Amino acid sequence: VIRHRDVRAAHYGVIDKFRLQVSEQSQRKALGRKEVIATLLPSAKEPPQQKEEEEKRIKEHLAESVFFEQTLCQPENRTASSGPSLLTVFLGIVCIAALMLPTLGEMESLVPLYLHLSVNQKLVAAYVLG
Repeated sequence: VIRHRDVRAAHYGVIDKFRLQVSEQSQRKALGRKEVIATLLPSAKEPPQQKEEEEKRIKEHLAESVFFEQTLCQPENRTASSGPSLLTVFLGIVCIAALMLPTLGEMESLVPLYLHLSVNQKLVAAYVLG
């Protein structure tokens, strides 16, 4: 809601512009924008001819404007933000591998002893994965 608080005869006919920008919540880049033109008009009845001229001017302006001017997104930016990051995928694979390794104290294992993880290390991997 936009309200004009300083209504005076001196401001009649003054053109104000409001810019609306649409963007995703997680990104700062604007997806589209629209400039809305507002003119303060007197509330008293106007002569019909002046009212018709004002309506024609408004209709012409609306016909010329495009509602949302779509900005061209570069393909590399779209692919980078469309899925999980490489770091997230790598971290998930490491956590899964850590959970599959044997726990300390297991004697009957073909895996070397330095790859046996403690229960706490496995809990951390499960927490990060979850």
